Amino acid sequence: MPGQSFRIDADGRARQWLDSHPTARIRVIAYEVHRCCGGGKICQVNVRERSPKDDRASFATGTLADGTTFLIDQTAAGRLPSQFRLTVRGVGPFKHLDLDLDGKQWGTLLFD
Repeated sequence: MPGQSFRIDADGRARQWLDSHPTARIRVIAYEVHRCCGGGKICQVNVRERSPKDDRASFATGTLADGTTFLIDQTAAGRLPSQFRLTVRGVGPFKHLDLDLDGKQWGTLLFD
């Protein structure tokens, strides 16, 4: 899905979080799969800063209305709607950016 483009909206809490956590690095919407000891699969999506091992060419791109760019993991890009929102979840120091999807969208993203 490299080259694919997404429109990302940020709710008020996400906008405030982004403003209070500035970074020179681009952020990544990462899709990770972990295997547990019984052979089960745990799928997880998180928003993080880009690491040196992330090859920008292998990611899709998402953009906020203000021009802020996010890289989107190609597995997630193939399952996400073309427009989605960011919100903030967590409490206190565990607050973090997260996707704001409905149940069906989460099911498609994590289990298809």
